[in-house]
Amino acid sequence: MDKDNRFALLVIGLPFLGLIYCLGIILIFILSPFAQNHAFITGILAAMIPFSIAASIWIRASAKAYDRNK
Repeated sequence: MDKDNRFALLVIGLPFLGLIYCLGIILIFILSPFAQNHAFITGILAAMIPFSIAASIWIRASAKAYDRNK
């Protein structure tokens, strides 16, 4: 996959992935009594999942760039 295709996938695919994730969280809140009764815990978990994925990608990319500069 070349850089242009990867960038297009990022620009087009990432918003759709976010939309699907948000719809999934909404469905969890509608269907799950636990999520309704413990909205704060569910909300924190829903926010931490994308943050953790983004942080791990960022750290991995930074480590790769640091190894190239050595």
